[in-house]
Amino acid sequence: MDGGQIAALIAAGAFLMLVLVLAVPILRLRHTVDATTRMINDLNERTTPLLGDVNTTVKNVNVALEQVQTSLDGVNLQLAKVDTMTTHAQNVTANVANLATVVSAAAANPLVKVAAFGYGVRRAAAARRHAETEREVRDSIKQQRRAAKRGNR
Repeated sequence: MDGGQIAALIAAGAFLMLVLVLAVPILRLRHTVDATTRMINDLNERTTPLLGDVNTTVKNVNVALEQVQTSLDGVNLQLAKVDTMTTHAQNVTANVANLATVVSAAAANPLVKVAAFGYGVRRAAAARRHAETEREVRDSIKQQRRAAKRGNR
């Protein structure tokens, strides 16, 4: 036997090992494909009645939509009547709003003056308290400085 034949024999042995190693996953894959096929067939058997139910439901929905359309036509007629009433109510509301503006303007002016006076009194009192506190702080600082000068002599 020469070197080429030995190499061919080794290659054939390696190919045989490769085929044996790949045979196990291929057999497992076959079982997976069989299970998937069974599942798809099961699914087909179960969905056929469901599709029939869906068709019936769609027909019922179409009938209901026709009834709703009839009801909407009646509602549109009533809305036209309500629209007329709303226009009249809008005119009345505009008149009431104008009256409220006049009353508000008459009552608001004195209220604004009272609020401004109250704000001014609070601000003046706060400024006075602040000035008193500031004066007290200045006096205490002056006393501390005097005491410090007397202590250093």
